[in-house]
Order: sequence, then structure tokens, then C-alpha cells
Amino acid sequence: MASIICKETQSRVSSVLNRDVKQFGKKYMFDSSEETCWNSDQGQNQWVSLQFPQPVKTTEIKLQFQGGFAAKTCRLEGSLMDEEIKTINQFHPEDDNSLQISFWFTTIILSIRLLS
Repeated sequence: MASIICKETQSRVSSVLNRDVKQFGKKYMFDSSEETCWNSDQGQNQWVSLQFPQPVKTTEIKLQFQGGFAAKTCRLEGSLMDEEIKTINQFHPEDDNSLQISFWFTTIILSIRLLS
């Protein structure tokens, strides 16, 4: 299955660990390297927001947390342009290093926000 992330996808994050974007910035979320990752600061309500250049149809979200630092509960929100953001799915990820693909949904969206 192909990724919907492209060069024109705009991403935002709630925080970066110690504001060290060179080592922990959002650019590392999608670089396909096992050696890097985005790290948020501590605290509740961390989030990732993606804005796509055109509406996309999604059927799954693949997440990988660093063991010991996984969110207990995540909420996926989305919207089409000029529509109100609404909850698409809520899930409880495993607290390990595995790639998790079990969050299935079918919807067409222009932007998504993952909250923990």
C-alpha cells in the first residue's frame, strides 16, 4: 500500500523534545530511517497534524512508538477543506517498538490530526 505522505504534505507537531529540532524534529517522522524519530516533549495532549495537497482516501494508519513512550489512548481526527474537524477513530496503541497497523477506517480527508 502506498503512503499518502508527499513533498507537499504539510505537517505540524505539538512540541519537540527540548526544542531540539535538529535531533528530534518532525522531519524525522517520515524519513524511513530506523535511527531517527520525532520526539515530543513530555506531557499530555501531544499531537501530529497533517494537511494534504488534495483530498486523500485512507484505510489505515501505521504507527511506531518507542517502547516505554507510547500514548495510552490516541484519537484520530480529520476533515475536508472548510469542514469542522471530527473524530474518526479512537484506539489504544501497544507500548512497544512494533509497527502497528491495526487501526482501520475508511474515509476521505484533506487533513488529519492524531492526538494522544
